[in-house]
Amino acid sequence: MPHRAPVVSVASAKRFVRRQAMRAAYRTDLRRPLDPNLAVYGAYWNRGVACNPAAIHAKARELAPHVRGVWAVSSRHRDRMPAGVPYVIEGSRPYWRAMATAAYLVNNSSFPGGFTKRPGQRYLQTHHGTPLKTMGLDQRAYPALARKTDFARILAHVGQWDFSLSANPHSTEVWDRVYPGAYERLDLGYPRNDLYATATAEDVAEIRAGLGIAEGQTALLYAPTHRDYRDGFVPDLDPARLARELGPDYVLLVRAHYFYGRSAGVGGPGAGAEGWKGAGAGKGADARTGAGAGRVVDVTGHPRVEDLCLAADALIADYSSLIFDYACLDRPIVVHAPDWAAYRAARGTYFDLLSGRPGDTPGAVTTTPGELADVFRTGEWRSPEAAVLRTAFRERFCPYDDGRAAERVVRRFLAPSL
Repeated sequence: MPHRAPVVSVASAKRFVRRQAMRAAYRTDLRRPLDPNLAVYGAYWNRGVACNPAAIHAKARELAPHVRGVWAVSSRHRDRMPAGVPYVIEGSRPYWRAMATAAYLVNNSSFPGGFTKRPGQRYLQTHHGTPLKTMGLDQRAYPALARKTDFARILAHVGQWDFSLSANPHSTEVWDRVYPGAYERLDLGYPRNDLYATATAEDVAEIRAGLGIAEGQTALLYAPTHRDYRDGFVPDLDPARLARELGPDYVLLVRAHYFYGRSAGVGGPGAGAEGWKGAGAGKGADARTGAGAGRVVDVTGHPRVEDLCLAADALIADYSSLIFDYACLDRPIVVHAPDWAAYRAARGTYFDLLSGRPGDTPGAVTTTPGELADVFRTGEWRSPEAAVLRTAFRERFCPYDDGRAAERVVRRFLAPSL
């Protein structure tokens, strides 16, 4: 309708003017002195408090309480912010003021919108996983990825880093190659994994009860990663079918990748009689009823994946970096990878997860739904052979995970303030 065009133009003009005003104010703020007691944290492109930055923030509050921590969060994710945690909305006036004057910057991805790194600011890139799939400059070898990747922008971002955190020697080797820069390498472990070494049996019991896992049930966590060659969340197994085949002694926790929003969409119409429980449902409240109701639980919206790992007796893995974190717990891992060939062709990987070689494969491997169910029915998932593989995998990828990574990182990164 023609009469709507001016409205759109006016709205666009207002947004443009606002952006210009913000940038002008930011340029002014860049001339302000740095605040030696201000740190800005961000995670997963400003999705809220999570991952390594969250663990570092918590430890910084303990070891350096005079350093004020402020989180950068996008407006659409502000509801994720815990009560009492200071934050600024991405793109707002307080956001640009904080980015211009904070002495410390911590992120596991990047701060959207761009910013000017000032002399004297210390930027810690924590990353958010151990790389199995190709990353950074290594993606140039894969045309489908290279076409939509701005490598110059990646290098410009790397140029801002003062420190790059590694979970293990494998990560350090990869980061050095795919993110070349003059930053200092911190081989200190992942702070987000400290919880796996410090959580008590009481902590685990409380988490399981909160998820509605009955005493004596075996909880399996299925958290597949994003596929570049797929649209939307398309799991490689039918959670309801697997729950039905394994019976009432098992409960399946399903967590979709954060790219797909806050729900895995499992259960519901057509999901079978098992039903599912949404992550926001109250304890014991099932979204469906029937035989085995509640045995498939959508935990995509749960705020802490670390809690889900603590609750799970085993991980059903594909190519997610969660494999490397879960290995810290020394609990069974089953690799279910029916599309391994397609994934390697489209994205590329640094080693063969399905090879069966100690250090490369963390446990039993399946490629069909029937094989997956049989692994649990026969006990192969926790066999001595699987334990040997898990031990070698853990030794390779969890050498620094002793529960004190956050302390080491804070003491190194915030050294000028301690």
